[in-house]
Amino acid sequence: MISFRVGDTIVYHKAKISYSPGPRARQVYPLARGEEYHYVVDKFWTVTGVNGDGTIDVVTRTGKTHRLPASDPNISRTHLFHHLVYRKRFPVLSSKK
Repeated sequence: MISFRVGDTIVYHKAKISYSPGPRARQVYPLARGEEYHYVVDKFWTVTGVNGDGTIDVVTRTGKTHRLPASDPNISRTHLFHHLVYRKRFPVLSSKK
């Protein structure tokens, strides 16, 4: 299991289904009847809390919050490459309270 700290950035690989995948969709394939598509979109989030029950709190670029199990296989740590190429997609934590 990966250990996280407040302020860590993560990439969450979110599975989606729709009639029209967006430009950032990857691993796109049609479903059984061919009307909808299954695909994955990478979400760039920042850890805002680490909980004792094995979950982490994250914030999105638009300010939404989510609670995820730290052992979720869709979570991956970011690398230097992610920070250089996708720096505008990561939310900035405010120090104001």
